Amino acid sequence: MSKDEAKKRIEKLREKINDLNYKYFVLDQSEVDESVRDSLKRELIELESEFPQYITPDSPTQRVGSVLSGKFKKVPHKYQKKSLSDVFGYEEIREWHKRIRKMVPEEMEFVCELKIDGLNISVQYEKGIFVRALTRGDGKTGENVTHTVKTIQSVPLKLNEELDIEVSGEVFLPKKSFIRLNEEQEKKGAALFANPRNAAAGTIRQLDPKIASGRNLDMFFYHLNVEGDKQYAKTQEGALKTLRKLGLKICEYYKKVSSIDEIVSFCEDWGKHRDSLPFEIDGIVIKVNDLDQQKRLGFTAKAPRYAIAYKFPAQEVSSRIMNIILQVGRTGAITPVAVMKPTLVAGSVVSRATLHNEDEIKKKDIRIGDTVIIRKAGDVIPEVVEVIKDLRQGTERKFEFPSECPMCGSPIERKKGMAAYYCTNKKCYAVEREKISHFVSKKGFNIDGLGEKVVTQLMEGGLIRDPADIFFLQPEEVMGLSLFQEKRTKKLFKSVEESKKIDLDRFLFALGIRYLGEQSSFDFAKFLKQIDDFRESADIKTLAGTVRDFSPVRIKNIDGVGEKMGAAIYDWFHDESNIEYLDKLQRAGVELILKEEGGDELEGKNFVLTGTLESMTRDQAKGLIKSKGGKVTSSVTKETDFLVAGASAGSKLKKAKELGVKIIEEEDFKKLF
Repeated sequence: MSKDEAKKRIEKLREKINDLNYKYFVLDQSEVDESVRDSLKRELIELESEFPQYITPDSPTQRVGSVLSGKFKKVPHKYQKKSLSDVFGYEEIREWHKRIRKMVPEEMEFVCELKIDGLNISVQYEKGIFVRALTRGDGKTGENVTHTVKTIQSVPLKLNEELDIEVSGEVFLPKKSFIRLNEEQEKKGAALFANPRNAAAGTIRQLDPKIASGRNLDMFFYHLNVEGDKQYAKTQEGALKTLRKLGLKICEYYKKVSSIDEIVSFCEDWGKHRDSLPFEIDGIVIKVNDLDQQKRLGFTAKAPRYAIAYKFPAQEVSSRIMNIILQVGRTGAITPVAVMKPTLVAGSVVSRATLHNEDEIKKKDIRIGDTVIIRKAGDVIPEVVEVIKDLRQGTERKFEFPSECPMCGSPIERKKGMAAYYCTNKKCYAVEREKISHFVSKKGFNIDGLGEKVVTQLMEGGLIRDPADIFFLQPEEVMGLSLFQEKRTKKLFKSVEESKKIDLDRFLFALGIRYLGEQSSFDFAKFLKQIDDFRESADIKTLAGTVRDFSPVRIKNIDGVGEKMGAAIYDWFHDESNIEYLDKLQRAGVELILKEEGGDELEGKNFVLTGTLESMTRDQAKGLIKSKGGKVTSSVTKETDFLVAGASAGSKLKKAKELGVKIIEEEDFKKLF
């Protein structure tokens, strides 16, 4: 084949494959069998290999590139991104309408769009060719994730017009793909994804585009910005039609309406039928349709006035309890757990739900075999709401608490005034396993590679009995286990060595002292760092001696500690077996780090974090707050000073609004530091 013939054939193949891909991945139309598309692509690959001078960026063979070698590059957005204000009730929608009618008194139309539960991405095209994809980031700057977004088949590499344009949309993982991905993760013994949104976000942030390519991500577009003065639409409905005309995939379930009652009806209807969709949604986005009216309404410091996001209430579904099992925690507390038929609820597959304690089971009359209503408390924790007693068949069985620990067979007891039963064996296998898992967790020593399965295998193999044993392991011992090969072993021992230097507050948290949580560990560490004798020789032995010198009264009066926690700390440090354990950690080479405090600008201020932060992890945000003397709590109360609201904020945001708590978004939160 001559060069001219090859060039013409390559151009024809490229044009045909792009057309077939558009029809299949965007329009959901199959013009030919999938094997035909594959054979055409194979021919194109062969020709481009023989004539590489004719490869272009928009070729369908160029979707999967090379592996990134390091971190994602930060790139400025051409247009600043703003978050939408969330509302949680229909009355709030009506209040929003009243506010904007004061600024634009004439009649308005609205466009209601499904709020896809995914990851916001902007894609930039130059002369119609895909050049760059960015995460939302802080709204001004995003991370360059071109290499993974490019693998999404529904994202065209070439538009139908030669435009310089930036378009925004939502990358998501369809429900079927999510279930299949978790099945593959389970077969590999890897951690399961909590929900499709997390899976999509994790996939986009993969360094290797081949991983993203194999996970079947999809994308809907809903916003466009065109370079220059050319206006491509006068309404939001027109903008969606323009996106579709350009070859970009949109969610077709939008509707133009002219009244608030129609908006409410749209929200109610999709609230009832969201389960029928092949992808997850968590609400409805409502926008003023006319773009000139949008321009007149403008923006607040944080969000556009012309649009809001209505968030659905916690989703409830039915499932059936197949069994009730008991879990033993690190304190010895025994918690009943319902094992259910796997069910998709609020975006993730749920197969277990806590039943809290014996009193809760009796109060709700929960039996094995019952059909129950489950929901996610705060859209996170699965819980059983109630039993559908009308569906009982007479074969359901009442659950009776045993008198022995399900793990070690020791007697269990329920002390007066307490809801939970406890194993009386302080060396119970399950308790020790949970202690080790807590010790190595991200908020403790953060040892990568020591998940529950690995910890169990190390314990069953007699290699570790307590957390300190981890630091005395030898590579040849671990290599003999089925879960380990050379590469994984090297990675584990590197992580173990790096973990030996640890901040004092994280060390205290890792000890697993009852009632001593993440925030109280920070408060206790802050108090200890003010003691001169301890600061002079800040090692584990000095820590033990310093705390043992405290009276119970002094400990309980430490800010952030209190009576119950104080008693638990005193008892722990006066248990000789724990002192031996601390000595063992010191012999293992564990070193305490005393970080300098960053000031006390937030002293006395209580923060709650909700939603997903784009530019930092939840733990990093907590660290910033604590470094300035602030406190982080898990629930919104009248004592909360600030709620930091990230993307997809849920019920905590609603409660903060009800209580009048000050709400700050990520950009303003970062300004505090």
